[in-house]
Amino acid sequence: MEGNRKIIIVGGGAAGFFSAITAARKNPEARVSIFEKSSKLLTKVSISGGGRCNVTHDCQDPDKLIAFYPRGSKELLGPFHRFSPAQTIEWFRECGIALKTEADGRMFPVTDNSSTIVNCLLSEARSAGVEIETGMKVKKLIPIDTGQIRIRIEDKEDCIADAVLIATGGNASLSAFIWLEELGHHILTPVPSLFTFNIPSHPITALMGLSVSDVLVKIAGTKFSQQGPLLITHWGMSGPAVLKLSSVAARALAEKNYQFDILINWSGDSQLEELKEKIQILRKNNPSKVIIHSPLTGVPKRLWEYLVGKAGITNTVLWADLSAKKLQELSQILYSDQYHVSGKTTFKEEFVTCGGVSLKEVDFKTMQSKIVPNLYFAGEVLDIDALTGGFNFQAAWTTGFIAGESMAYDRS
Repeated sequence: MEGNRKIIIVGGGAAGFFSAITAARKNPEARVSIFEKSSKLLTKVSISGGGRCNVTHDCQDPDKLIAFYPRGSKELLGPFHRFSPAQTIEWFRECGIALKTEADGRMFPVTDNSSTIVNCLLSEARSAGVEIETGMKVKKLIPIDTGQIRIRIEDKEDCIADAVLIATGGNASLSAFIWLEELGHHILTPVPSLFTFNIPSHPITALMGLSVSDVLVKIAGTKFSQQGPLLITHWGMSGPAVLKLSSVAARALAEKNYQFDILINWSGDSQLEELKEKIQILRKNNPSKVIIHSPLTGVPKRLWEYLVGKAGITNTVLWADLSAKKLQELSQILYSDQYHVSGKTTFKEEFVTCGGVSLKEVDFKTMQSKIVPNLYFAGEVLDIDALTGGFNFQAAWTTGFIAGESMAYDRS
């Protein structure tokens, strides 16, 4: 009977809570429980966006939205038509939470405090009758003849559920997925997909804190590139362009053991000949000015001084005295400045991984496993990850919502 239906959600994060709330609202007679192995709930929600919680992104068109997912774009198109950022915004609005949109499209609670979202999810779960249990480390899932699933929990008695959702999030260790492999699911090896580039002891790190609004960063010898803002740090390069590139090229960079070269076009997508022409105009209009004191438009003064020096142009050279050879060198550096990356820096608790449960083994109309009946998946435990900007949370809300609706009733 549906009134006795038992639904277990393994994982007390964004996807887990959203699916639990959805299932409990859809079928108030069902018994819905969240099992979280640690003592903390909604940890990533709490720390994301610098403690402000980047809830979603103001990209309303599913066809455009999927472009922000290096892995999972094809599979998420249908789900995003069912539950898009527009539905996320409305869901939180109905809970009394207003979201605001920043210039880059990221959306945050107007309070600028992640506790607003955490408290909302906790409150809605309790109001819907969801039981929340911490210290529940699931060790094994055992499908049984009735179609139900037995759940083996460390230092606790087994329990049996009519439907089980796995929403344990991403994990850097393949060993964390062994219990899912035992069920017959194929696990893609997890690797970091959101990290900054380390350039140890390089002179450019003396410019730490300096940001450039529009650059093009390429991984040398590959097709991977991204354009956008870049931040120079004391350990290397960061900022949206680098983080997006790390996500798109995650597996390729892991295979290189994070030893690779990058090429930076400091003027965005300008071509080499365009840059030469701009520098020629600069020289023509400022013949009596010292080169290091009259930077190219869009290039910060401190960076310009560094790049001019890198081209071997001394501090006293005037534009009128710039040789054709040095003009060529300066143009080439602005167009394709090369750095060797040695290592990466991830965001600790905020890290994102690619890898996890193979998407081929999940029905994205229901989020149910194609291998084990009544087993469902949502969030980063799947081989889905996104660029920065609220997209990973949106995937969690969307897959959690669909799984929650699907689990609410027996569909066999």
